Amino acid sequence: MAKAAGFIMGTMILSRLLGYLRDLVIYANFGQSRLTDAYHAAFSIPDFLYMLLVGGALSSAFIPVFSGLLAREKEEQAWEVASIVLNWILIGLLLGTVTGWFFTPQLIRLLVPGFAEESLGLTVYMARIMLLQVILLSVSGLITGVLHAHKRFHPPALGSVLYNLGIIAFGYWLSRSMGIAGFAVGVVVGALLHLLIQLPALAGVKPRYRLSWDLHHPEVGQLLKLFLPVLLGLAVMQFNVFITQHMASGLDGGLLTALQTGHRLMQLPVGVFAVAISVAVFPTLAEHAAKDDVTALGRDTSLGLRFIIFLALPATVGLVVLRVPLVRLLLQVGEFTARHTEATAQALLYYCLGICAYGAVQLLSRAFYALRDTATPVVVGMLAVGLNLAGSWYLKGPLGHGGLALAYSLAGIFHGVTLYWILQGKLQDNSLGIILSFCKSLLASLVMGVVVHVTALGGETWFDVTGKTGQLLQVSLAALSGGLVYGWLARVLEMEEMMLIRRLWRQKFS
Repeated sequence: MAKAAGFIMGTMILSRLLGYLRDLVIYANFGQSRLTDAYHAAFSIPDFLYMLLVGGALSSAFIPVFSGLLAREKEEQAWEVASIVLNWILIGLLLGTVTGWFFTPQLIRLLVPGFAEESLGLTVYMARIMLLQVILLSVSGLITGVLHAHKRFHPPALGSVLYNLGIIAFGYWLSRSMGIAGFAVGVVVGALLHLLIQLPALAGVKPRYRLSWDLHHPEVGQLLKLFLPVLLGLAVMQFNVFITQHMASGLDGGLLTALQTGHRLMQLPVGVFAVAISVAVFPTLAEHAAKDDVTALGRDTSLGLRFIIFLALPATVGLVVLRVPLVRLLLQVGEFTARHTEATAQALLYYCLGICAYGAVQLLSRAFYALRDTATPVVVGMLAVGLNLAGSWYLKGPLGHGGLALAYSLAGIFHGVTLYWILQGKLQDNSLGIILSFCKSLLASLVMGVVVHVTALGGETWFDVTGKTGQLLQVSLAALSGGLVYGWLARVLEMEEMMLIRRLWRQKFS
């Protein structure tokens, strides 16, 4: 599991770097304006579908059923279920895409009611282009579930890299003639590449496709019982993003983009660490649940959660301390000015408070899915959405766009803590080990934060931070010093997570 998680982390880091490059290309050409606000509003729809279908609902509901059949040596039934699901997905999405095309204006008005007519028209145009990727991502998500059930993580992970690469390459090329709408076409091309990279691996597991539509198949019925609540649960999590976007649409031009950028930076450690660990652990959790091995399920859930905390806490502190230098380094170029940097850094500050919580939700939700309990994540997620909505209304006035980011983080903390508390009643209690690991990680992270802050301040005088070279040296030196200090303290504190990483490192290079 650790080796699989390590590979997924590596590809996710590359994917996130390409995502940064994508934003850099867009901002350098179009600044942080109503044009980029329109792009982000339109992109929020396919990004929402990407999180649901590829990162989420299909694989989360499909893996427990498919893995359970494989574990019971019912491979023919497993492939029959996969075929039935694929056939109905294609029919449903063809109808859904056509319907979505006609109702795109109404959906966009709901998402960003504060946009002027000109911005609304551009947003609708780009959203309609991006709708073409829905079918591609849905089929790709099902294939991802099949490959993960066979514990083949490499092709889906590489698919996320090609997804962003397609957006950048084709988006930049087409933007010369189409303007910012060229990047909408790039999104469709990226989705196609995500699908194509997985096909050779799918052929390697020898699929047995059938033209079957039998919804009365008992395992298909079980999958639907899992899929619909999982889909709703993941959608509820993403509704928090839409709430923020809805309320930010009436703010000054560019602040919606600042929130979107701050959220994307906050999602970097969540995606790289938490999602990678959760994806790698989930098939094993499903196997434990299929065998009714509650002890092993609790043990591996605890281990995954401790690793998420071990990696996410220092990332949180590092992003808080380096928020201004980092945003300045990554994005302040061309039309992206120092004023935009400050606005984005403020959003990032409040978003960072929820990194560990949203990371924990990724794993805890999958633990419930492995137990085939899909109702609990949905109910808790809906409560979190309500909290985010109330917090956004209350905090938007005194804190502006920063208040929207803070409300999002507080909702995530409630979501994660509540899921963990409920899960402890279903599994063997591992709270002591998790609390001890959290305290050690927090202590090491706070000391690391002081070192990073001092180093970053020194970098302001040691290097010429008006240029990109000096900015890169400042951020790199501060991050390197922080990483070394955190690693040393984790070793001094004899943290189990650090010991496991060192052992795997020795095995790999011995």
